[in-house]
Amino acid sequence: MKKYKQEFIEFMVECNVLTFGDFVTKSGRKTPFFVNTGNYQTGEQLSKLGDFYAQAIKENFDEDIDVLFGPAYKGIPLCVTTSISLSSKYDMNVRYCSNRKEIKDHGDKGILLGTKLKDKDKILIIEDVTTAGTSIRETMPILKNDKDVDVVGLIISVNRMERGTGEKSALEDIKDTYNMNTCAIVDMNEVVEYLHNKEINGQVIIDDDMKTRIEDYYKIYGVK
Repeated sequence: MKKYKQEFIEFMVECNVLTFGDFVTKSGRKTPFFVNTGNYQTGEQLSKLGDFYAQAIKENFDEDIDVLFGPAYKGIPLCVTTSISLSSKYDMNVRYCSNRKEIKDHGDKGILLGTKLKDKDKILIIEDVTTAGTSIRETMPILKNDKDVDVVGLIISVNRMERGTGEKSALEDIKDTYNMNTCAIVDMNEVVEYLHNKEINGQVIIDDDMKTRIEDYYKIYGVK
């Protein structure tokens, strides 16, 4: 596993973004682990987060990207901080855009904020996680109804490695459905492998019991 992936896993734990216990996902699944990027709370944390996303983008996307699109609401700071990191670290001048939950009917009208989309823009969607692809199915019509854009891919922080609407993983399902590249900074196999019986700040994050709970979860929702 590459060093930046290990650093990212520890970073999520230290920021209380990657946690283990009893949770329910947006799609209604009861899960023993949860990723909540809303817990990045300081400028320093957001700056580091953008750097991790930027490095993963450079490694996984060869083509030029015009716009980073972050679905509301958690995607908004993600696209902003990553666009800054792409500029400062890789000299990539990428615009950013997001959507509002409600259409604004005064001033800067419409459902989008940030850059104005243009025909033929190459757009990379940036999110925290995707479990069943629900958010992407909501996002694609917003983008396609605005301009004749090319959505080239999706990047997330953690691949939960579980089924989407069918037997494929959510990322594979999205890749095939929309004919675009999908990737994650890390996946849960890497997370479990790295954290199992490992102490961070004096605490074991994934002990044998939690590892068994995660394995049991994947027996139900994991890719066959």
